[in-house]
Amino acid sequence: MSRIRTTVRELAELVGGEARGDGDREITGVSSIEEAATGDIVFAESARHMKAAAASDASAIIGPLGSDATGKPEILARDPRSAFAQVVELFAPVRKVEPGIHANSRVGENFRCGREVAVQYGCYVGSNVTLGDRVNIHPLVYIGDDVTIGSDVELHPQVAVYERTVIGDRVTIHGGSVIGSDGFGYVKVDGKHRKIAQIGNVVIGDDVEIGANVAIDRARTGSTQIGSGTKIDNLAHIAHNVKIGENSIVVAQVGIAGSVTIGSNAILAGQAGVKDHVRIGDNVVITACAGVIGDLPDGACVAGFPARDYREQMRAYAAQQRLPETIKLVRELADRVADLERRLSEGGPP
Repeated sequence: MSRIRTTVRELAELVGGEARGDGDREITGVSSIEEAATGDIVFAESARHMKAAAASDASAIIGPLGSDATGKPEILARDPRSAFAQVVELFAPVRKVEPGIHANSRVGENFRCGREVAVQYGCYVGSNVTLGDRVNIHPLVYIGDDVTIGSDVELHPQVAVYERTVIGDRVTIHGGSVIGSDGFGYVKVDGKHRKIAQIGNVVIGDDVEIGANVAIDRARTGSTQIGSGTKIDNLAHIAHNVKIGENSIVVAQVGIAGSVTIGSNAILAGQAGVKDHVRIGDNVVITACAGVIGDLPDGACVAGFPARDYREQMRAYAAQQRLPETIKLVRELADRVADLERRLSEGGPP
């Protein structure tokens, strides 16, 4: 961890929070409440967490405005989660990378790059590739021909960026991800699957982060597009000609079929799936494991398969829990009706 030493008051000024208690208390690290030691500052987002933090060995707490005093030095912020993220970033270890192209890497013709670029061991960089300033290419990365990458980009080990991909500024792509692989396009001819050439590309905006082992297919024609500010978790698959707007979240194991359009500020929770050619609006929430088979308007929140309004689906789930007793009741009523019909048919009293 970093050897930074600071105080509660200095951190409060950094995050725009309110210092309470001993503002001169020295802070040397960040931690969870459960693992905190002397010198650490911790994050508590509720009264219950504030109480637990007060009982820990932490030297200070970041909490919400209006919280009761705990007896420890505190930084109270309108958005304590964001404040804690700023503090964690301050203490994050800085990785030193020596600029330059490693002797065991191969760079093609017409390679152009900005300042402080590092191409580390065992990389392949094709022809007509352009890299911006402060690009860090980790070992064993493949970059195909005619790729353009902006500034402050980091490609982690074993990332593959296929030809003609365009990547914006401040993009991070984690290990094992493949950007620009062929879209899944075939036509059946004489009983066999014939491949349709995938001649488009992938365009990734600024400030995008892509997790490990993500596959983003290039378009059949045109571009598969990932909007600026969008974050994609591990093991997601985004098919050809998908368009995702700005500042959206795609959580682990999501699958998005071809030619889907997703608006800005959307959230696709873990293992959600989206059928091809669906249009999803802005500010949509698709909950975990939901299966979307039709268009969704702005602001929709859906669950289940097929996905439908979240509240309706929760009521359906609740009804399912009562299904055994409902079946038992129906059987009892059926038996009573059958007995009543028998008596009536025999001419006896009901």
